[in-house]
Amino acid sequence: MEDNKMAGKVKKPGKRGRKPAKIDLKAKLERSRQSARECRARKKLRYQYLEELVSSKERAICALREELEMYKQWCSAMDQGKIPSEIKALLTGDEQKMPPSGGNKMSKNSKNNNISSSNGQS
Repeated sequence: MEDNKMAGKVKKPGKRGRKPAKIDLKAKLERSRQSARECRARKKLRYQYLEELVSSKERAICALREELEMYKQWCSAMDQGKIPSEIKALLTGDEQKMPPSGGNKMSKNSKNNNISSSNGQS
């Protein structure tokens, strides 16, 4: 009876559970190296994507700052009683007469079309 109780409590080593498979050490090492190469490649692609994203955002910020500066100049000119020629062109509806400085204004639809075309979507 004591043998049965002891057999239930004490595990015999190597009798139960999964036996470790005989793994080729060289193959395991090569798989590990390949996995590390793939991980580095994914990391490099991720960083390239993020760098491109940052640079496009920086370009957008520069364009918005230039636009803001243009609007500030227009406001200061109007405060002095002068109406800039760009605003006159907008008021009269002559958009063809507008100089290139006002050319960065786009309608909402044309901005969306430019964004989708730059992303490769049609």
